[in-house]
Amino acid sequence: MSGKLGATAIVVLTTAILAGCQHGASNSEAGTEQIRESELRAYCPQPSLRDGTAYLQSYERGGQDDPNRLVYQAVISDTTRTCQFNEGSGTVNVVAAGRIIPGPKGRAGTITLPIRVAAMRGDQVLYSQLIRHQVTVSDTAGATQFFLSDPNVVIPGGIDRSVQIVVGFDEGPQR
Repeated sequence: MSGKLGATAIVVLTTAILAGCQHGASNSEAGTEQIRESELRAYCPQPSLRDGTAYLQSYERGGQDDPNRLVYQAVISDTTRTCQFNEGSGTVNVVAAGRIIPGPKGRAGTITLPIRVAAMRGDQVLYSQLIRHQVTVSDTAGATQFFLSDPNVVIPGGIDRSVQIVVGFDEGPQR
């Protein structure tokens, strides 16, 4: 019986010591950046994809719309964000995730994806940035994932429910 009691005491003592170590670490981490209750309750707009901007297809020169001459198709499959609230403005870190799927003419190398991040309040454009995001495709046998982060989306006047954030491929004017 004393063996079981001794083993139990050691387990309890070890758990208490480890909990104290973790408790001390979280206190020091929490001291570096405090989150206010108002920030937890504040509205942070979910980025959306505009119709027709979630995918991008690239073909060999002269092979437009020929599936046998497709180099790759890129797809944005998910978006998310985090918001920081400042006096008179807010900043949104917009993140997009997607993948590049090689076509019959796909090859390894670096692909530059034209991705636009924009924020609007009604018809007023608050922020618009075209990011030339480079993705390295090392294997043409499967899809290559990519992540884009734009932490610089500043919303003058603050973030409220009238703010809309959109993300999507933007090839610009047709040639």
